[in-house]
Amino acid sequence: MNIIDDLKWRGAINQQTDEAGLKELTEKQSVALYCGIDPTGDSMHIGHLIPFMILKRFQLAGHHPYVVVGGGTGSIGDPSGKNSERKLQTMDQVKHNQDGLNAQMHKLFGSDKNFSIVNNYDWLSKISLLDFLRDYGKLFSVNNMLNKEVVASRLEVGISYTEFTYQILQSVDFLHLYRSEHVQLQIGGADQWGNITAGTDLIHRLEGNDAKAYGLTIPLLLKADGTKFGKTAGGAVWLNPERTSPYEFYQFWINQDDRDVVKYLKYFTFLSHEEIDRLAETVKTAPEKREAQRRLAEEVTEFVHGKEAVVEAENITKALFTGDVQNLNADEIEQGFKGVPSADVTAEKQNIVLWLVDATKFEPSRRQAREDIQNGAIRINGEKVTDLDAEIDPTAAFDGKFVIVRRGKKRYFLARVK
Repeated sequence: MNIIDDLKWRGAINQQTDEAGLKELTEKQSVALYCGIDPTGDSMHIGHLIPFMILKRFQLAGHHPYVVVGGGTGSIGDPSGKNSERKLQTMDQVKHNQDGLNAQMHKLFGSDKNFSIVNNYDWLSKISLLDFLRDYGKLFSVNNMLNKEVVASRLEVGISYTEFTYQILQSVDFLHLYRSEHVQLQIGGADQWGNITAGTDLIHRLEGNDAKAYGLTIPLLLKADGTKFGKTAGGAVWLNPERTSPYEFYQFWINQDDRDVVKYLKYFTFLSHEEIDRLAETVKTAPEKREAQRRLAEEVTEFVHGKEAVVEAENITKALFTGDVQNLNADEIEQGFKGVPSADVTAEKQNIVLWLVDATKFEPSRRQAREDIQNGAIRINGEKVTDLDAEIDPTAAFDGKFVIVRRGKKRYFLARVK
């Protein structure tokens, strides 16, 4: 199936500058295409991931993706999707962020020859102010720029000249890549349509109307309840495992609503149409099994973090569900118990009643602690403890780093040994 037809089936196309022309081009030859990201942070979150999933699909279909990490534009600030001016970053911060994004891109796209990362600072920094005004500024109508949604939406609150010129810089990126790397397609989110069409217009103006340069945008992804995809009560879901652990990442996907899961399978996995249709049927006929959610979580977690991360996440999920935590390692405990109540304790051995009350504050009183122990409600590291004279050795398990306490079926507590 042609890549454009596949994207249509997945609901991943919002607008195209020339649908027929782009489809014909992708059927005839391998196409070089690009998507840009400015280094406003040192990690992508899952909202950023959407256009790069499309870029990856082109790569798997035999085309050549370029990722433009905007060392130049990132020092300016893209007004797209913002209702106020971005705070300018230092060049040292921009460089730090670039390094983080480069590492993530290499992980997603691999190191084969059919993928390139470039930095627009390399060419934008060489353009003098006079050259910028004479060679490019003269070709852009202020009237047209004001009509672009990205600018028009900011006119009431105000927009600086710096951010106003952003679409010219992004257009120069497209022109440079068209000329130097024969890049013919730019993709981006729906809010990038004005910037992308400004780029195709510049290419046609300088290279001729028959120049084969195209733009494609992806719809804004909304959840079934109408809210924007990618945000949670705890904030963004990051690709950096130090910000969002692979277990938390896996849990985000496995907890998706039945109404959204098929859409996300189409967007975020490389499963075949037939497999996704089969999983869609299970959502209708056996939603309690949550097979579609599990497959979604497995596929996306493996793509971002690797197969080992999936195995870890599944181990943690199973252990927390069954209470059988003995086989977890220290890293898995760190991930799986990140959000549970915790306290620091010493390595000193102590009577269980005193430890639960004085050392951890898990129990409110010694009377309550004794009652819970005698009733069989307390488990230490997965083992039920009913002896009031039992002694807690905080270094006895999990490399001497943790003690896991559970009361009843669901209330967990983590003691960190210091």
